[in-house]
Amino acid sequence: MQMENSIPAVDFCAFHHIEISFLRSLGNAGLLETDPILETGSIPLDQLEELEKFIRLHNELDINLAGIEAIVHLLERVQSMRQEISRLRNRLSLYESNE
Repeated sequence: MQMENSIPAVDFCAFHHIEISFLRSLGNAGLLETDPILETGSIPLDQLEELEKFIRLHNELDINLAGIEAIVHLLERVQSMRQEISRLRNRLSLYESNE
C-alpha cells in the first residue's frame, strides 16, 4: 500500500487516544477492514471517515461495540429504505405521467 493513500495506525491511534485493539474489535465485528491495517501498520484513507465516526460514537457518546453495530445496521436499513422509496417514486411518476 502506498503511504500517500494511508496514515500510520500508531499515529492515528495516538491522536484519537484509542488502542489498536479497538481497531481489531471493529474488524472482528465486520465494521472495518482491518487486514490492510494489520499487514501494513497503516490505515487507508478511504476508511478514515467511517473509522472516525465509530470513534466519536464510542468516545463522545459512550456507545459500546454492540451499540455501534446496531447503529450501523439501522443506518444501512434507513439508506436501503430511502433508495427503495426513490425507486418506487420514480415508477409511480411513470404511471402518473401516462394518464
